[in-house]
Amino acid sequence: MVTLSEFQQLIEKQHLCPETLPKALQALFYDKKGNWDKAHEIVQNASDADSAWVHGYLHRKEGDLSNAHYWYRRSNQPEFSGGLNQEWEEITSCLLKKVK
Repeated sequence: MVTLSEFQQLIEKQHLCPETLPKALQALFYDKKGNWDKAHEIVQNASDADSAWVHGYLHRKEGDLSNAHYWYRRSNQPEFSGGLNQEWEEITSCLLKKVK
């Protein structure tokens, strides 16, 4: 398992995300790199709950709250009420625990 700290170091060191990571984590990688469009492109056509969760976060970050609400519902995750960085860390930590 990769820790949050190790994932953040990977983001700092690498320009491209490893394609071996799940789509939701790839999207979080590019979001942290400042590439919202690439992150959104990765999750917008994915049908899994983790990608829907990241999709909701991305729309919340964009300010499109009605769209964010939709994607949070699809992910079966509660809408986050804290800061965006805190939400990014929470989602990332949760998803990293699933990676073997």
